[in-house]
Amino acid sequence: MPLSNEVKQELIDKFGKNSKDSGSTEVQVALLTKRINDLIEHFKLNSKDHYSRRGLLKMVGQRRRLLNYLAKKDINRYRTLIEQLGLRK
Repeated sequence: MPLSNEVKQELIDKFGKNSKDSGSTEVQVALLTKRINDLIEHFKLNSKDHYSRRGLLKMVGQRRRLLNYLAKKDINRYRTLIEQLGLRK
């Protein structure tokens, strides 16, 4: 299920440098996190949906790669992002 334009624009405004910045690492991670959280809710009702689970695992891997890149590039941006998204406990 794709994200609505309103939700997408809200995340871009919150994590991007400006309203047109949809390609920065922070925005990409935020969008992936939103989609991952939506899929997790989907699996609470549909536990046998293995095709969507494969997509979920691919998204988690992509987010992990983006976070690794951001941690190598700028550790302060990485720390603020995971704090804002609540990824690490």
